[in-house]
Amino acid sequence: MIDNQSIENLKNSIDIVDVIGSFIELKKAGANYKAPCPFHGEKTPSFVVSPTKQIYHCFGCGVGGDAIKFVMDYEKLTYPEAVEKLASMFNFSLSYTKGSSDYSDAKRVLDTIETWYVKNLEKNPNAKEYLHTRGISQNSIEKFGIGYVGHSQSVIDFLNSTHLPLPKAIEAGVLNRAEDGRVYARLTNRVTFPIYSASGSIVGFGGRTMDNHPAKYINSPQTKLFNKSRLLYGYHQAKESIYKHKQLIVCEGYLDVIMLHQAGFDNAVATLGTALTSEHLPLLRKGEPSIILAYDGDKAGVNAALKASMMLSSHNFDAKVVLFPDRQDPADMVKNQQINELAKLFREAKDIIPFVIESIASNYDLNNPRAKESAFVEIRNYLHSLSDIIKDSYIPFASSILGISSSLFGKKSITKSSQPTITKNSEDIAQLSILKTFIEKPDSINSVIDVLSPELFGKYSKLYNAIISNQKENPQIIRLQLDDSIKTLSEDELLQLIRTMLIRYYENLLKTIVQNPNIAFDKKSYLIRKIRADIIPTLKKGKLLFVSVDI
Repeated sequence: MIDNQSIENLKNSIDIVDVIGSFIELKKAGANYKAPCPFHGEKTPSFVVSPTKQIYHCFGCGVGGDAIKFVMDYEKLTYPEAVEKLASMFNFSLSYTKGSSDYSDAKRVLDTIETWYVKNLEKNPNAKEYLHTRGISQNSIEKFGIGYVGHSQSVIDFLNSTHLPLPKAIEAGVLNRAEDGRVYARLTNRVTFPIYSASGSIVGFGGRTMDNHPAKYINSPQTKLFNKSRLLYGYHQAKESIYKHKQLIVCEGYLDVIMLHQAGFDNAVATLGTALTSEHLPLLRKGEPSIILAYDGDKAGVNAALKASMMLSSHNFDAKVVLFPDRQDPADMVKNQQINELAKLFREAKDIIPFVIESIASNYDLNNPRAKESAFVEIRNYLHSLSDIIKDSYIPFASSILGISSSLFGKKSITKSSQPTITKNSEDIAQLSILKTFIEKPDSINSVIDVLSPELFGKYSKLYNAIISNQKENPQIIRLQLDDSIKTLSEDELLQLIRTMLIRYYENLLKTIVQNPNIAFDKKSYLIRKIRADIIPTLKKGKLLFVSVDI
């Protein structure tokens, strides 16, 4: 049990604006902060946070409370779990009247294993040589706590020698348990990079393979402490510079961050093997810095920059993008001693809105009238995601790029029939939520792909095919990713929605068969029995299946 005085000390040491601002975007409104309420849908912000009273209240739906209550409701946690979550977020040590907590045990595992990883690096010349060939100095190795982990059994032996319970190491994401019960280390034969929360508490690890493993980089799995969609690598080391200079550089990987810090750009951070998402926005908003997107110069980097630019501009961020020449990246330029050139690129970074407009236009043959119309539709719809003043400021630029009259942008928004509008009926929202989950959590599709067919998604079948084909630059995929009204599902929610979708599909198919006069009596009877007595009951019992029915 957590000591009551310890809870009071925690409350006194945290600020509700920092707490809630770690989960949702808050904007200053006089003495308070406001945001659209995260607990009910609304367009006009009515959710108010008071830093003086340390409480929040929504004038729309009536929810309210202190920092602990917010975390309980937002994360769906019990009171003790919310207290421990807050303590972990802000590196606060709780006192217990009896025993300890999962959070403190997990942190102890992570802290201990990190110290061991660092010692291992000193004993592995190959790993050290790799780091030095990438241009990383010894000072940077120490600053970022870079280490090394060998084979799986060595990790288990070390944990046993320190009397750290293996189940706690599994909860911390250091170990995993196979289906046959065997325990193994998640990171093996890799250079390790500790990952910290914004407050400086270790929450997980990244690892770079040293033995040509097909997954060059992997991160810790999702745990109570680790959520990669809300974390930025290097943020806890960069935040002082970010707050001081009001500028933040976002790049793609660990090495980019380390090398930029090494070169003096100590306001650099990176996403953790995932695209920049709306869940990162509260952290990016802290201190109100301007943002520089410094992604790799290859096609994937440009596409990632485009997606991030669309999201940041639609949320009214002051941001620019750097386009690296000759397929270089920040780490390469630092290693090659191109520090002055790198500083010049940052100074001359391109505003994200012209970058988005030019990038969209470049995907079309503007000499073809129909292609130009498609480009116009996409650019116009993008401009309408911006505030009115910003939109009007960039209409002349967009019209000059397309070679059309500015007056055309004043007409009602056009949506091509080949690009279905995201509507708000329940079936559409369910299907789009499933598809968005597949985009944001690619591994989630592996367990259900055998029971899915494009026809299940109706008018979104092309979008489904684009997702499973990994067409990351597909405009519909980008648009869905940026639609905050469509949520990403948990594993249980995903399975439940797919089950409901399958049941609805077979119920509709059953009606079609019953009403079809062209099906022979014997075949119709067989199909009706199969669907009504076999397929639908099996789905309703909780088992997922898809049986192709030939009418």
